[in-house]
Parts: sequence; structure tokens; C-alpha cells
Amino acid sequence: MVILGIDPGFAIVGFGVLRSEPGRQGLVSCGAITTQAGLPLPTRLLQIENDMAQLFDTFHPDAMAIEELFFNNNVTTGIGVAQARGVILTAAERAGVPIYEYSPSEVKLAITGYGRAEKRQIMDMVKRLLNLKSVPKPDDAADAVAIALCHARSFSSRLQDPNAARPGSGRYAVRHPSK
Repeated sequence: MVILGIDPGFAIVGFGVLRSEPGRQGLVSCGAITTQAGLPLPTRLLQIENDMAQLFDTFHPDAMAIEELFFNNNVTTGIGVAQARGVILTAAERAGVPIYEYSPSEVKLAITGYGRAEKRQIMDMVKRLLNLKSVPKPDDAADAVAIALCHARSFSSRLQDPNAARPGSGRYAVRHPSK
């Protein structure tokens, strides 16, 4: 199974691609989609959509795992991220890639065993679990790899059918194979 992890944003969208087999995951690729500050928001969103389509065409993921929207005080940034996240979800749906959503605490729990782990603990565990020499860069890519790894670990332990939506996942439609 190929899993595309996404850390949503509108300035930087982190992505991480994992190949997952029972009991073993490996990093295929990671990086970031960046949009130029100062460009109109619709232009930045279009770039994100086009770059997401390229990721789907390049890696042919079996699933996309994305972090649920979470922001503290900056509502303006939260709105921009929500708009970018909508574009990302739409691109996945258009590509026919099942969508799974995880809260930050679910990612932390799946990676470290503790839902309130600090960022450095998560990054250290990502490095260890994937047997990497260093933590993926930039930070947004490392976060996306953690989200993909969360799905790999959760998927193998909780879901029986790749077409099944995890309760509360925000999975918008369940696809049934054609007969």
C-alpha cells in the first residue's frame, strides 16, 4: 500500500509518501509544495491543486492521510489553511484516492504512544520507525511523513477493508468496486 501523508497549509503543504506492508513501512519520498507570498490566494490555491494532481500522478497512492484542521488563535491563517485543505481534499476525491483524517493527538499517539508528545519526540520516533539517518526536512514534510506513518500504523491495526471509513474519519464517500 502506498500512503500519501499531507500536512495542509497555503504557504507550505508538506507531503510524505510511504510504502506500507504489514509490520514494515518505508519512506518513498517527501517534500513540500510552496506557494509564493504576495500572490493572490486563488492563484496559490490553484498551484496547490495542480501540484497535488502531480503527486497523485507520480505516486499513485492507495490512500491519503491528512491532518484535521487545528488552529489556536490566528483565525486569518486558519481560514487560509482551511481553504487550502478544501482544495487538497477535492484533488484527492477527483483522483479517486480514499481520504483519512487524523487529529494532531491521534498522530502523536500512533507515533509515540502518547497523545501529548512534543514535536521533537515525534520527529525522533519517525526517524527511528523508518530507520532514517536524519529527520525529513523541511518540518512540514516531516509532519506529513508522521501523518502517513500514523495511517499506516492505524490502518493495519484497525481497518479490515481499505474501502471502509474509520469512524469519525471524515471520509466523504465509500467506493464500492464495480461488479
